[in-house]
Amino acid sequence: MAKKYKIATLGSHSALQILKGAKDEGFETIVVCPKSRVKLYKLFGVADKIIEVDDFSDFSKVENQLISENAIMIPHGSYISYIGHKRVEKSKVLYYGNKKILKWEADRNLERKWLKNSGLKLPRIYKSPKDIDKEVIVKFHGALGGKGFFFVSNGEVDFNRKITRHEKDKDYIIQEYIIGVPIYIHYFYSPITKKVEIMSCDRRYESNVDSIGRISARDQMALQEIDPSYVVVGNFTVTLRESLLPKALEMGERVVKESQKIAPPGLLGPFCLETCLTPDQNFYVFEISARIVAGTNLYINGSPLTQINYDEPMSTGRRIARDIKQAIETDQLDKILK
Repeated sequence: MAKKYKIATLGSHSALQILKGAKDEGFETIVVCPKSRVKLYKLFGVADKIIEVDDFSDFSKVENQLISENAIMIPHGSYISYIGHKRVEKSKVLYYGNKKILKWEADRNLERKWLKNSGLKLPRIYKSPKDIDKEVIVKFHGALGGKGFFFVSNGEVDFNRKITRHEKDKDYIIQEYIIGVPIYIHYFYSPITKKVEIMSCDRRYESNVDSIGRISARDQMALQEIDPSYVVVGNFTVTLRESLLPKALEMGERVVKESQKIAPPGLLGPFCLETCLTPDQNFYVFEISARIVAGTNLYINGSPLTQINYDEPMSTGRRIARDIKQAIETDQLDKILK
């Protein structure tokens, strides 16, 4: 029966991992991408079919073809960013996950309400630039990989100087900057098994803030005209201390439980909590990604944690395919296609 369905995704972000995981579970695969990326997916050979579009924004033109292929679309950050959560919600293509949750991720005010009601520690949000009394980071709405984010160190004057470069971006939040170690925790929740799993963790390499950080404080003073940027360019591995895992697991379980109240039947599949771990071992949660994140690309063959849980390589992409396969075999597809 699984052969009746194909797994599809947009050719970006974590597509290689998603398609590889789907093939490992015996599915035929489809990738939708512009001509400029066709060579990449042919090179890696993980896509059985490549559907070419002029631009990602033309996705709606191939929706009927995907429907005729009985394809299940797997969302990721680029899919949400390029297509937009409102268009995704209207799409008729089979969709892995709960579309109702997308607006809670896309709107930072709703997202904060979700996380706060989950009982998590959150950084302070400033209502006005006039209230800034310490270091803050300004973030824009949506899945943009850190694009446009900027740091403010000298109150309202510094904010007003920097915000002029973002005149078109009116929707933003001013968030307290927490000093600690950024940790991105990758989770998976299946309504089939009814379990929250911690799959892996990562840190991000961001341009140009990480590059500036490699320069001595003395030399940084000579670069005062360069504003730090937080655009993600890559990821590297982190293995969380075992003593911190119970707290991390509890956070994931709280988020899932609250999601079942705000957007029934709730969050399902992969998700990620963006946290900062302070010296007193408290996790502050900045945001949630209600889908697979690019940091999981580090673990195509699995992480130390999935190696304990599974007797075979288990990436997050493969875990998605395994969830779909189990749902098909037990006639529970309605639980994961929302």
